[in-house]
Amino acid sequence: MLEPRPLAVPDTVPLFVPLRAGLLTLLRSLEPADWDRPTIAGAWRVRDVAAHLLDGELRKLAAHRDGHALATGGEVRTYDDVVALIQRLNAEGVAAGRHLSARLLIDLLAVTGEWMRTFVAALDPEARALFPVGWAGEAESTNRFDTAREYTERWHHEMQIRAPLGSRGHAETLLAEEFAAPLLETAVRVLPHAYRAESAAEGATVVIAIEESTWARAYTVRRDAGVWQLYAGETPEPTARVAGSADAWWRLFFNALPPNEVSHAFVATGAPSALAALWRARSVMV
Repeated sequence: MLEPRPLAVPDTVPLFVPLRAGLLTLLRSLEPADWDRPTIAGAWRVRDVAAHLLDGELRKLAAHRDGHALATGGEVRTYDDVVALIQRLNAEGVAAGRHLSARLLIDLLAVTGEWMRTFVAALDPEARALFPVGWAGEAESTNRFDTAREYTERWHHEMQIRAPLGSRGHAETLLAEEFAAPLLETAVRVLPHAYRAESAAEGATVVIAIEESTWARAYTVRRDAGVWQLYAGETPEPTARVAGSADAWWRLFFNALPPNEVSHAFVATGAPSALAALWRARSVMV
């Protein structure tokens, strides 16, 4: 049996500076045509993803740091209301960003990146965050988890920019253990929520294994007293086990892996019925 090892939320504050520095270096290297390249983020092009990062930081600072009320446009009561609001705010921010030059986007991201670093570093990590991490099913979250969520936002949007640039995008930079392990250690916290409606025998386990040539991680979601719990480490003889690269796992959790590519991206063993919730799990709200 797995010795319960609670999965601590990683401290991502030290990663904000190197992550943003890498993004700025990349953006400054782009040719004019690169800014209009399509990305894996739906209809958004490279410039749109950059604008979304900028808009997200400005909104975060306005609401959380400065206490500015968001223009919700009506009552927000349900999860679907929150999703609709986020989608509207995202669309508005990207539309506004199309009025900005590439130089302005880069310069402003340098400024907001420093503001964000200062802000998250000053937070009490165990205090209650202004907004809960909705994709994890939490009604209340700590600042540590909310900051880790903010890190995953920046990581996966930066990867959306890097991916369409081919070798010039140096996507492998973000797949290094330093950056990818904290991302996935945060993302897997969606699993108890993703499995909440799944019935299973007591002690049923699903192992999620991240296997890279130079580093690895494993996590177990287990049915304990009628509730799914997440642990660090790998239990022997699980009900099901899924192994994949860091690249495969981030794509699954962040809506970047087409359903027809799942079987090629992972090696799954054990009961297929135990994996339906995993394939649906997403560590984003939209």
